Formats: sequence, C-alpha cells, structure tokens
Amino acid sequence: METTIPLIIGGGLVVIGVGIGIGLIGKGAMEAIGRQPDASGKIQVAALILAALVEGIGFAALFAL
Repeated sequence: METTIPLIIGGGLVVIGVGIGIGLIGKGAMEAIGRQPDASGKIQVAALILAALVEGIGFAALFAL
C-alpha cells in the first residue's frame, strides 16, 4: 500500500507531461502553417512524427512504473 500512492502520482505526472508536450507540438505546427501555408504538408508530417515519439516515451514511462 505504501508504494501505490507514489506510482499513481508518477503516472499522473507522466500523462500531464505527455499532454503538454503534444499540445505544444500542435501549437507550434499551427503557428508554422499560419506563417508558411505552402509547407503545410511537411510541417504536418514532422508534427505527427514528433507527437508519436512523445507519446511513445510516455507509454514507456508508464510501463516502467
């Protein structure tokens, strides 16, 4: 019972961190597309790859708990 609460708090922090990271990636992508609409395809691909990497790191951190 003693180790359950820190694990729950750690898992919550991981989820919050991943959410913030993906949100910042989306924000940056939308700003970049607003500045250069012609490069929207490349920006979307890069943002999708980065979001997948952040989410993968989040899953790895959750499974490590």
